[in-house]
Amino acid sequence: MSVPEEGRLTGRALWTVFAALMLGMFLAALDQTIVSTALPTIVGDLGGLNHLSWVVTSYLLASTVSTPVYGKLGDMVGRKPLFLAAILIFLAGSMLAGLSQSMGELIGFRALQGIGAGGLMVGAQAIIADIVPPRERGRYMGLIGSVFAVASVAGPLLGGFLVDNLSWRWVFYVNMPVGALAVLIVATRLHLHTPTVRHRIDVLGALLLSAGVSALILLTTWGGNEYAWGSATIVGLGIVGVALLLLFVWWETRAAEPILPLSLFRSRVFSVASAMGFTIGMAMFGAIVFIPLYLQLVYGASPTSSGLRLLPLMAGLLVAAVVSGRVISRIGRYKAFPIAGTATLVVGMYLLSLLRVGTAPWLASVYMLVVGVGIGLVMQVLVLVVQNDARPQEIGVATSTATFFRSVGGSFGVAIFGAIFASRLAGQLSQLPHSVTAHLGGGVHLNPEQAKQLPAAVHTDFLVAFANALHGVFLFGMLLAAVPFALSWLLKEVPLRTTLAPAAELDAAQAATAATPDERLLAPKTMSGHGRA
Repeated sequence: MSVPEEGRLTGRALWTVFAALMLGMFLAALDQTIVSTALPTIVGDLGGLNHLSWVVTSYLLASTVSTPVYGKLGDMVGRKPLFLAAILIFLAGSMLAGLSQSMGELIGFRALQGIGAGGLMVGAQAIIADIVPPRERGRYMGLIGSVFAVASVAGPLLGGFLVDNLSWRWVFYVNMPVGALAVLIVATRLHLHTPTVRHRIDVLGALLLSAGVSALILLTTWGGNEYAWGSATIVGLGIVGVALLLLFVWWETRAAEPILPLSLFRSRVFSVASAMGFTIGMAMFGAIVFIPLYLQLVYGASPTSSGLRLLPLMAGLLVAAVVSGRVISRIGRYKAFPIAGTATLVVGMYLLSLLRVGTAPWLASVYMLVVGVGIGLVMQVLVLVVQNDARPQEIGVATSTATFFRSVGGSFGVAIFGAIFASRLAGQLSQLPHSVTAHLGGGVHLNPEQAKQLPAAVHTDFLVAFANALHGVFLFGMLLAAVPFALSWLLKEVPLRTTLAPAAELDAAQAATAATPDERLLAPKTMSGHGRA
């Protein structure tokens, strides 16, 4: 192993640490989906059907809210101890969730898991920024993006296998050996600089941000499902959420060390990338959540089988993320990829709007592949762009903010798309007997099993109504995807650094301005201490 630059790893040492980081991210991504197939069995064992949705919501809420906190704390006290703490919190939550004896306990321990998961996602991407220069980071970011693709398919399949062959509790216990391996590698193989400066933690800022975002996520989760959109509860959550976030912004301008420095938004690169992440999150999560529903209703696929049928989307995402990452590392430029990715996503959303009751499965797979390629070309590139633009002492908070905006955008997307779908479906079903359709549910909670039990004639009419309602959802997704496409043209192309220290790179660039072309080619080797320019 050679370490040409302080904090930088190469060769086998780098890939060993990177594998541990990917394991940590895989655990966090896996637990967003692995529980879905186990939920009916869990209810049968623990009861508490009325609180079932909280098993998923508590995890989502805790992981989203904790994300910016981990980013800032990693900048302040060091990323290695924070990442290790996140894994241990996640594993503790996993073990306790598996031991749960009531639905209340399970929901609480899922929230504990979520707190750990927030740190796993941010920590892994921020640590990569500490050990790999931006110019070479693209290939690693592409692989990290592929983790989400694999977890999205593997989660329901693994969950179904464990429930059928062992117990629903193994859905949580399976995390233990994988997490333990990640802890061992990170603890013994990863060596990072730990800040020695004493910091003041912005506790009030963290509380205001967490409470405000929690209120808005609950609004998007409950709206149209638990409560009507115009109900006092939903309106109240909206008012409280907005008020708390406005108070948070006011406080951050006065805090000694803000949890989310508003100075970050002075950078056009950061602001544009954050806005793109938010809107892509809305379009991506908001639309994709309806694809399994289409597969189950129209093709009669089981929940597990519908996960397998999503493979074209995930394959497109995986291949596009890996290939684009490698190309970015080779050419040192990135702007073309968000433009191409968002354009492809617009086309993919339009193609999904063409899905009908008679659409051939292979054609639906092609449509999903296009959407996957679009997402893969842009998602992880935005993280790389933000990291390359940020100062070293703000890498963590910049990374976490980019991830945070994408997650919050996804929550809003699911709510908005769900409301559009429920409204259109209600209009379509108004032609059918209410007594027949009343028990079907609505929005993303439409019940495929109940739909299959409809009389044959009504079932055919229902599927046509469902496909027509879905048409509008994906058309809205196409319009929404056009927003990040427009924003991508505003994304400034900042040269990707070849060193970990921006100051060294800046000095090299300044020293090279008066040099000959041949000397300029040699300058990066001298300044960075390694052979790549």
